[in-house]
Amino acid sequence: MGKYFGTDGFRGEANKNLTVEHAFKVGRFLGWYYGQEHRAKVVIGKDTRRSSYMFEYALVAGLTASGADAYLLHVTTTPSVSYVIRTEGFDCGIMISASHNVFYDNGLKVINGQGEKLTDDVIAKIEAYLDGEMGEIPLATKENIGCASDYAMGRNRYIGYLISLATRSFKNMRVGLDCANGSAFTIAKNVFDALGAKTYVINHSPDGTNINRNAGSTHIEVLQQFVKDNNLDVGFAYDGDADRCIAVDENGEIVDGDKILYVCGLYMKERGMLDTNTVVTTVMSNMGLYKAFDKAGVNYEKTAVGDRYVYENMAQNGHRLGGEQSGHIIFSKYASTGDGILTSLKIMEVMLEKKETLSKLCSELKIYPQLLKNVRVESKPAALGDEDVKAAIQKAEEELGDEGRILVRQSGTEPVIRVMVEAATDDLCAKYVNDVIKVMTQKGHVIL
Repeated sequence: MGKYFGTDGFRGEANKNLTVEHAFKVGRFLGWYYGQEHRAKVVIGKDTRRSSYMFEYALVAGLTASGADAYLLHVTTTPSVSYVIRTEGFDCGIMISASHNVFYDNGLKVINGQGEKLTDDVIAKIEAYLDGEMGEIPLATKENIGCASDYAMGRNRYIGYLISLATRSFKNMRVGLDCANGSAFTIAKNVFDALGAKTYVINHSPDGTNINRNAGSTHIEVLQQFVKDNNLDVGFAYDGDADRCIAVDENGEIVDGDKILYVCGLYMKERGMLDTNTVVTTVMSNMGLYKAFDKAGVNYEKTAVGDRYVYENMAQNGHRLGGEQSGHIIFSKYASTGDGILTSLKIMEVMLEKKETLSKLCSELKIYPQLLKNVRVESKPAALGDEDVKAAIQKAEEELGDEGRILVRQSGTEPVIRVMVEAATDDLCAKYVNDVIKVMTQKGHVIL
């Protein structure tokens, strides 16, 4: 991770640690960097946060001042930006979103010409420019100044692409969608309606400040209750920019990213679609998933947390399916990033082709009790480097042995340490999580 860019772009509170000056300079750099041999074409999407409009105009100013042309998708999803870039010849793209964060945060996700997250070397160059370490970039003049254009047609093509991927009609399927008052509100219902579903939508009236507020994949209890109250067959919840999906089965039970990987992984293996017979996970995936894959004869690999790392592994090794427990699921045949709506369609495919409910498809997977607590800290390196904290973690590891595990890591986007324990019982999970957090608190690392 760099000084400004974490695992998922440049993220921070709008007009505090992420400002319009930052956005302008990112635009200036990208317009120049990709336009050294030709006029660069850059596509921009945004989510529904109030500050997204501010950052959109700052990026456009920076890009066009450097001689690039900017194409505006307006409110759309992160995966749609990735799709448009790689299918329509753009040099790069920018998604303005802080994903699942609160509305007053925002972020700049920069995507390269292959529809993938930027490599570390390009990120380092952007950061050097932001810090004034590489001198000034020349301004375009006269006819070389760039233009900005409406490009809503790109979003419409993406909707058509999603519809084309369905293998069966969704007729008579009762489907609930929680759009988190975010980007999915412009796309998800259109896709499910076009495929014939009886679509019931909640949290699809964004006002600039209600994105992710008691809604979407981070507040799945809302959709759980909605599915039960309306006797729906299945529900899907997205986050602010719709690159995540968490499902809810017909009984209102949560189907998280691990369960989605299990359901889709076994289906793809049965149908000969799981090239390399391997599913890529992160270190946060549940022990139960690995035991289930072992039983089914499916191989797996583990990466650091972040869909960027999952995709890098998939691309390097030719794997077709990967993702995170949090709901970033990547189907590399169809997309180069996590795509919540695409994930919904693939789950529907399994249900319809196998003629099974989602609860039945998940029934053989035993998930071990797991507890994750996020701890806000003054300094992530100081907390993780503290010898007493390391000793507490080691003690937990030794006592858990082969019947559980502890994972302590720093967030890539927030001043947070994540402490996760899997064990045989909920009580054991709570004990070891709290033991580690207690030491962090005693040593003065935790923001109280």
